[in-house]
Amino acid sequence: MFDYLLGQVRRPDAVYVVGAGESDIAGLDTHPMCDALPVFLLISETAGLTAQRNYGVTALLREVDRANAGEPWFLTFFDDDFRPHEEWLSSCETLLSQDPNVIGVTGQILADGVKTAGVCEADALRYLSGALAPLEHWASGTERREISSAYGCNMAFVDRVARVCRFEEALPLYGWQEDQDYTSQAQRFGKFVYEPACRGVHLGIKKGRISGVRLGYSQIANPVFLVKKNTMARKTACVFISRHILSNLFHSLRRDPLFDYRGRLWGNLLAFADLLTGTSHPQRILKM
Repeated sequence: MFDYLLGQVRRPDAVYVVGAGESDIAGLDTHPMCDALPVFLLISETAGLTAQRNYGVTALLREVDRANAGEPWFLTFFDDDFRPHEEWLSSCETLLSQDPNVIGVTGQILADGVKTAGVCEADALRYLSGALAPLEHWASGTERREISSAYGCNMAFVDRVARVCRFEEALPLYGWQEDQDYTSQAQRFGKFVYEPACRGVHLGIKKGRISGVRLGYSQIANPVFLVKKNTMARKTACVFISRHILSNLFHSLRRDPLFDYRGRLWGNLLAFADLLTGTSHPQRILKM
């Protein structure tokens, strides 16, 4: 990821890497980018995607306030397995500076390894260069459009959003649907858009992702939690839950070499049982 950030046409003003332990940031301080621009290697007091992102945002705001800069700015979140095109940041900056009603952006996904064995680094370069044609994805297409949720692996928000909104730390570990929740919070400040000029590839690395049972539980408990919080529409949650249950049922008929669909289905059932007893909560997965 550092190579791609260093190669941006519009380089970031600063980079914040937030790990859950020393091993997450080990060796990063030797990368050439650390000599080219400010790089903050941080360790969150609490492990988990939402907590780590909040930790980084707090550190960023502290530095911004210390610098007392009056210019508008935007904050970008990239997963460590996302590979942005060299014009991602420049395209985002252009859009946000031209349209003050846009408060956030998510980009075009040229390929996504989340639902496959993953995209290798060599193929990521081919997609970014145009040697490989983009694959179909919900975050794809040539036209800019307003959307209801970011894709968390690549998203940006303007400063007035970053100062107020925080990621929901009740969504633990991988933070399933944290992007939907954060975008919903941000939309009270303006419109959130899909921007095709902000291109990138999501490798979909499987290391570090949660177990099938935990994911299955989150597929039910997290949307229900967000409906109660009023950051996900009830209809959206019903469609989301139904789609995953049907997918888990179908793929459980035969063992999948890549994904634990039977574990996910069992997690679905555990979540429904907790809903019936009134004990459903996203953080229940921490005890599984």
